[in-house]
Amino acid sequence: MPWIFARPLLHGLAVAGVLFLANTSRMKKDTDHEETGDPGPGDQRVETLEVPGGSHTDAEAPKDVQQQVESHEAEQSKKFGTFAGVFTPTLLTILGVIMFLREGWVIGNAGLGGGILIILLSFGITAATALSMATFVTNIRVGPGGAFSMISQSLGLEAGGAIGAPLYISQALAVVMYIFGFREGYLWAVDAWGLVELPSLAIDLIIFAVIFGITFISTSLAFKVQYLILAIIIGSLVSIGISVFHEPMDNPILWWGDFPGSPEEGFPGTTFWVVFAVFFPASTGIMAGANMSGDLKNPRKSIPVGTLAAVACSLVVYLALAYWLMRVATVDELTGNYTIMIDRAFWGPAVLGGLLAATFSSALASFVGAPRILEALGSHSIVPASGWIARRTKKGEPRNATYITAAIVLAAIMLRELNAIAPMVAMIFLLTYATINLVVVTEESLRLISFRPLMRVPKFVPLIGLVGCLFSMFIINPTISLVAIAVVAIIYIGLMKRRLTAPSGDVRSGLFTAVAEWAAKKVMQSQGGAERAWKPNILMPVGDPDRLRGAYEFVGELAYPVGSIKLLGIAPANRAEELESHLVDTQHAFTRDRIFTTATVLVSEHFPDGLRIGMQALAGSFFRPNLLFMQLPKGKETHESLQELIREAGRQRMGVSLLVRHDTAGLGRRKKINLWIPDQGPDWTLKMDFMELDLAILLAYRMLDSWEDASLTVIAAVEKENEKVKARRFLNRLVDLARLPADTAAHVADGDFGRFASNAPRADLNVFPLPEELDAEFLWSLRDATGSTCLFTQDSGDESALA
Repeated sequence: MPWIFARPLLHGLAVAGVLFLANTSRMKKDTDHEETGDPGPGDQRVETLEVPGGSHTDAEAPKDVQQQVESHEAEQSKKFGTFAGVFTPTLLTILGVIMFLREGWVIGNAGLGGGILIILLSFGITAATALSMATFVTNIRVGPGGAFSMISQSLGLEAGGAIGAPLYISQALAVVMYIFGFREGYLWAVDAWGLVELPSLAIDLIIFAVIFGITFISTSLAFKVQYLILAIIIGSLVSIGISVFHEPMDNPILWWGDFPGSPEEGFPGTTFWVVFAVFFPASTGIMAGANMSGDLKNPRKSIPVGTLAAVACSLVVYLALAYWLMRVATVDELTGNYTIMIDRAFWGPAVLGGLLAATFSSALASFVGAPRILEALGSHSIVPASGWIARRTKKGEPRNATYITAAIVLAAIMLRELNAIAPMVAMIFLLTYATINLVVVTEESLRLISFRPLMRVPKFVPLIGLVGCLFSMFIINPTISLVAIAVVAIIYIGLMKRRLTAPSGDVRSGLFTAVAEWAAKKVMQSQGGAERAWKPNILMPVGDPDRLRGAYEFVGELAYPVGSIKLLGIAPANRAEELESHLVDTQHAFTRDRIFTTATVLVSEHFPDGLRIGMQALAGSFFRPNLLFMQLPKGKETHESLQELIREAGRQRMGVSLLVRHDTAGLGRRKKINLWIPDQGPDWTLKMDFMELDLAILLAYRMLDSWEDASLTVIAAVEKENEKVKARRFLNRLVDLARLPADTAAHVADGDFGRFASNAPRADLNVFPLPEELDAEFLWSLRDATGSTCLFTQDSGDESALA
């Protein structure tokens, strides 16, 4: 019977031993190189790691994650392999205080079957996340910062920073909670075995000083200390294993428990999910090795192998301990005595040593990993004083980030109470795991050719990890889960406003493109027109940059806030580069004004030919322009070709807006707009098809909405006196059905536009439907008669002012 326990435990230890033996000789060589100061294989010594914002002596640091990785690999000595850098810290973090103090309580409440189910559920979620992480890191070149680097390279720096910043704080506060856990274990030993009694604060400060001292000397020393800690924990497990030969394992197996609850609450009873919530943090800790990604020789290999091996070994240990606990203690002992593992072991002090070593190692691993996250955040100017924070020493230590982390940890220790924020720490870790799973689900779903990991898992694996992490968050504490999500969302919005340089390999554009493609296909498959979804997507041909500057503000007012602008430069080959520079500047200016704008240049010797080709090419694009915006040229020789371009726009179902700018008045005070309606007699019947009036009404309303406190007057030109009553009724119904502002004035004029224009109400902009045959002289005359800038429109057939 004892071998039922001993064999799986020995199997788990064997895996660790194999990893240890495989890496010992290699690590020894690296250590020898480090101690002698000689560079090891592939090592390169550097003075500093240059970052944006710092005053340094060497080349500037990269501005995106991919460049960061390449620069880091060239300049930073990679010291740690799979065993030291990933497997050991991950294993030591998972085999922590919950294993020593709470696994017995879990088995006592849930029974052996229920306890194994809880262990498998917890490790299933963790394993799925570890597999997702393994998939992702075998598809990219991982930079410093662990989860921050992974998320940034997929979802962008904003998402990486939104997760990375709270993850760093959580990692730092986790150090404090592990220190407090060490202190509680020590104080228990004082009462139980009469150890030297010290004040609580003194114990905390001593442990913090030891951890800080080890880390300050070098990360290599911290990893060497891990071996001692690992030996102590293995010794505690050996002490438990030997006990099977000296203690009877004759307690009956209870497969499903009664869930009596906790002794401090008087055993009021509890539920399966509450017990799960208590145990689940034990299975986390898989980021302990990934956080060292910037200091690993081969993170693409070490992170998957080391993390998965640590998860597998720890799962074997937890399952073996579950069986042992059920057979050596009664249910009452398991639920009422948190130190039952110490009491039932062959030599209790060894298990106590394992408990203290586990809390110490978790604190040390968190203190080593947290500055790496902060340094990575600083490398991309996400946090204040980024240049100073991201500097490294000659040996590659993030010293300044370590100082900041030490200050945070010390301040939290002095607060003496972290119970209120402890759940938040757990939620941030779970949210990080959920995001990693989301990244893999997203990349697999997009089916981009760039996603070709060396280790691919089925899509359901990261999906299980994602759902499991979110489920665990809300099972453990739904309120704190919502707060954690809100914190991440707020940071993300703040970083979006800073417009950080996106890392190479960012798949957000692919994600948005996939959504756009799906939506475009649905639109094409849908029945009926899109009149209600119409918005001005403007095509603005540009041959002369000076004319572009003159129309900049007006076009921006037409497009803002939901429209878009496509700048189409048309120039001979010898002027194409100069025009492109002007267009790019204008594009950036529109973007700063929050107007989506793109720009391109067509090389053509003749402007009309270039524009015709451009319209034909863009007609088949995903989001094609629906409105051609031009200014009426002064040269008469161009008017005939302009008429052809207007006809071509009609053939491409593109509306036309032709601006005739008043040289003196410009757009005046931007307070008054006149909308001109041609004679609709003799019936003056209002129909859904306005026959060349829809676009004029829509653009008049668009400008009315853009100009603050502006007013609109609708003017109908009536050539027959007896139709004035019908015309006024028509205008009133038009204002009502087109949903124009209630204060819109209606005016009936005698005669046609030309005869009445000079006597019309004064306005800063007059909007007319474009005559079927272009007569430039007539358009100029209307501009001069009204004394204002005029806008002439031609419908495409896809607009509706009544929709």
